[in-house]
Amino acid sequence: MTRQLKLCAAIGLTAILTATPLLAGKPLSEPIKPIPATVDVDPKKVSLGRMLFHDVRLSKGETVSCASCHDLTHGGVDGVQVSTGIDGKQGHINSPTVYNTGFLFRLFWDGRAESLEDQVDGPIQNPIEMGSLWPDVVAKLYEDTKYPKMFNDAFGGGINRQNIKLALAEFQRSLITPNSRFDQYLLGDANAITAQEKTGYENFKKYGCISCHQGAAVGGNMFQLFGVANSYFQNRGNITKADMGRFNVTGNVLDKHTFKVPSLRLAALTAPYLHDGNAPTLRAAVDIMFKFQLGREAPDEDKDAIVAFIKTLAGEHPEMKK
Repeated sequence: MTRQLKLCAAIGLTAILTATPLLAGKPLSEPIKPIPATVDVDPKKVSLGRMLFHDVRLSKGETVSCASCHDLTHGGVDGVQVSTGIDGKQGHINSPTVYNTGFLFRLFWDGRAESLEDQVDGPIQNPIEMGSLWPDVVAKLYEDTKYPKMFNDAFGGGINRQNIKLALAEFQRSLITPNSRFDQYLLGDANAITAQEKTGYENFKKYGCISCHQGAAVGGNMFQLFGVANSYFQNRGNITKADMGRFNVTGNVLDKHTFKVPSLRLAALTAPYLHDGNAPTLRAAVDIMFKFQLGREAPDEDKDAIVAFIKTLAGEHPEMKK
C-alpha cells in the first residue's frame, strides 16, 4: 500500500497525504512511532524559507547556500565526510540531514541550539561555513525585488534577522518524510516489510539499539556518550575539538565525547555516518556501534538484518529522490 505525499502549493508547503486504506490490521504499539502525515506550518513562511534556504546571498561572497551542504534531493546531506564552506574551507564535523529536524530535541551534534530558530545563527555566522554578518545579509535581501513583499506577506513586517530565522525554521519543520515502509508496518500493514526486515527490527530491540534510537525520528531525543563499552576515540586517535562533543558547550568533564543521538530516519540515504563521517556504509556504522557502544558480538546475519530494517525507515518528500 502506498500514499502519495503532495504539496499544498507548487513547492514544499504543508504536506497533505492522500491515503489508500492500509491492509486490515491493528496499529502496533512500539518504541518507534510513525512520522505524522501532516505538519502544522504556515505556507507563506515555508515558501519564503525555502527561497532563503537556496539563496547564496546568505553567505559572504555569495557562493554557499544552506542547500549546498543539505541537498534536499539526496536525503538532505552532501554525502561527504565534512562539508565545504566559503573560500573552500573544510568543516570539522559531518553535516546531518535537515529532514525531520522538527522532531529533534536539540540541534547540532553537541546540542548547543535548543530550537530551529536558534540553529540558523550557527551556519550563517560561522567563518568556515557561510561567514556572514546579519546586517550584510539583510541589506542584500532588501536589494531583491521579491523579498520585501514576501516578508511583508509572511510576517506583516520587513526583512530582519528574526524574520529570516523564523522563515528558515518554518521551512525546516515542513521537511517531514512520512509513509516509510516501516511506518506502514507500524500502522497495521503486516506485509509492508519483509521477514528479514522484521527480524532486523527484533534484533534492533534485542541488542539494545532501541534504548537510544526510538520515537518518530528514531533518535534525536537524548545525549549519549560515544564509546560506552570501548573507547572509540582512543582506538581512532587524532582527537579533535569536534570530538569533545557536548563538553564544548557545558565545560563539564562528564560531557566529553557525548553527542546528541542522531536520527536514523533517513540513514539509508545519508552516508557517511557518525559525527566524524568515519563510517562509509550503514554496515560499517552498525559494526562500530556493536564494538564501541554495545560491547557485544553478533552474527553477520543479525547485523545484515538490522541494516535491512534501517533501510525501511526512509519515507517520502516531494523534493527527495529515492
